[in-house]
Amino acid sequence: MAVTDSHLKHGQTVRMLRCRLSNSIGALLGAFLIASCSDVGPTGPTAPIKATASHSSAPVSVPAIAGAVTNAAGLELRAIWWDKSHKNVTRVSKTINPSGGTISILETGLTMTFPAGAVASPITITVTADEKYVAYKMEPSGTRFLKDVTVTQSLENTSIFGRALKSQLYAAYIADDNVKLSGRVPVLEIEPSTTIFSVLSGLLPKSQVWTIRHFSRYMLASG
Repeated sequence: MAVTDSHLKHGQTVRMLRCRLSNSIGALLGAFLIASCSDVGPTGPTAPIKATASHSSAPVSVPAIAGAVTNAAGLELRAIWWDKSHKNVTRVSKTINPSGGTISILETGLTMTFPAGAVASPITITVTADEKYVAYKMEPSGTRFLKDVTVTQSLENTSIFGRALKSQLYAAYIADDNVKLSGRVPVLEIEPSTTIFSVLSGLLPKSQVWTIRHFSRYMLASG
């Protein structure tokens, strides 16, 4: 059958109508999707929730927390005694360089380890053991270190050695060098510490290890 001009015009008209219809449907679908997306909340991370601190004037039980210094203002602890064999005040002095070093008091079982970079320049450090209690005055008072200083205290010469541990041990910071250590002593900080127990019994404490970042007066204590 011969194709006439009327047939060609009719075909072109049909194609144009189909194209316009397709474009209209696409636009409607696009608008629908945009409107739908606008109703959905964000899928990314939400804003962090701000924590609020509660304050109380009542004393609280503060555990020794590994890795963090605990503010212990208002907390009172009992200093651990030396055993009867320890009677004299012991003092040592040593210069620590930026490369690090160690200070030890053999008579009391104390070892302080300074890592490289703990001090920026050489400094002479003096450590004095208390006569009655497992406590030390560390000088120059107020010295701050760039890295954690590790303190290891053997419990062999203390009143709790060879006995089952009845309460948790604390490494406590005292700002005032003149505070008497008898009875219950007010402390300002509980340092990050760990009790090392005997391999023979999980109840017999062998040593206490803690870290410090500044100098003044420290004592080993119980609750």
